[in-house]
Amino acid sequence: MKDKKRRVLIIVENLPVPFDSRVWKEALALHANGYQVTVLCPKGKGYQKKYELLEGVHIYRHPMPREGNSALGYIVEYGSALLWEALFSWWIFFARGFDVIQGCNPPDTIFLVAWMFRLFGVRYIFDHHDANPELYHSKYERKDFLYKAQVFLERLTYRSSIVVMATNESYRNLAITRGGMAPEDVFVVRNGPDLETFKLVPADSSLKYGRKFLVGYVGTMSIQEGLDILVEVADHIRSMGRTDVHFTCVGGGPGLAGLRQMVKDKYLEDVVDFTGRVPDEQLLRVLSTADVCVNPDKPCEMNDISTMIKIAEYMALGKPIVQFDLKEGRVTAGGASLYSDGKDLVGDFAAKILWLLDHPEERERMGKIGRGRVETQLSWDHSEGHLFAAYERAFDKKR
Repeated sequence: MKDKKRRVLIIVENLPVPFDSRVWKEALALHANGYQVTVLCPKGKGYQKKYELLEGVHIYRHPMPREGNSALGYIVEYGSALLWEALFSWWIFFARGFDVIQGCNPPDTIFLVAWMFRLFGVRYIFDHHDANPELYHSKYERKDFLYKAQVFLERLTYRSSIVVMATNESYRNLAITRGGMAPEDVFVVRNGPDLETFKLVPADSSLKYGRKFLVGYVGTMSIQEGLDILVEVADHIRSMGRTDVHFTCVGGGPGLAGLRQMVKDKYLEDVVDFTGRVPDEQLLRVLSTADVCVNPDKPCEMNDISTMIKIAEYMALGKPIVQFDLKEGRVTAGGASLYSDGKDLVGDFAAKILWLLDHPEERERMGKIGRGRVETQLSWDHSEGHLFAAYERAFDKKR
């Protein structure tokens, strides 16, 4: 059991907690290991309380403007978040105290909050969720002033961090090469599913809307996730005369309204369903019913080096996957997925979905491979030890 005087403030900007599953798993694991844990996050749909105590974790939530979907929108969103984070952090510091701030990006501005507490001996751990320069480039396809600002903020984030927690080896390499971090100060803490809570449930045939097959997706609805490609895939499959496939996409985000309009414009309302954010119980029913799950994240540098939690979640439920052939996606899924080469974004992706739907024995085989990889390598319990090691290093390391 750790010294209970070890106090942690986790700051996350882009999702409320406990909706942010990675942050919530980290918070619960640290609390169970004897740390006093406080989380500061934005309010969000279903999470409007300014303060609550959940399972021993203190959660403070600040107001947030509407999620940005443009360069100006992101500046307003992140600037507002930074102001609220600074104000709430001082309140939490005097009310509860903390010895470490763990900043979960995006954005790469949370180190500015940590700077205010350096004179009090507070240390900063960078929990690297997204490579922001690559994320910006994937959204806007330009390396302008704002891109250079992202590179600058990332550099300052690394320099302000006593320890970095990376979600995969590609991000660890960024911390060492681009961030100048010592290898012994960078820990890979993967975002695996919790097999105690993320479990297969009985399939619900009504979710197939009278079709034979269901293709499932879960994730954020924004530009780099490639949901526009998936809508085109659904349209292509229908144009081939296949009327036995339904697509259901679960999740929210700034691109949701545009995607629903795209579905309407293509007269695909009876083929593609965007549910928005739903309770975990409904999410599990959709994925448990799906015959194939997909990750249409478009080929780009950001997606090539990033690990998507949805891949491991599909695997935890024993579902075969179709995705583009990206480095970290292949590292995670291995033989549990078919990989589209990205040369024909729509046709080849659609062909691989249909091949899996028409080969049930392969779906079962690949599903077993995926489930086995999660059980032996990728579930959250395999990451907890790395989380604790990172914190031990942060507390023990001399400046």
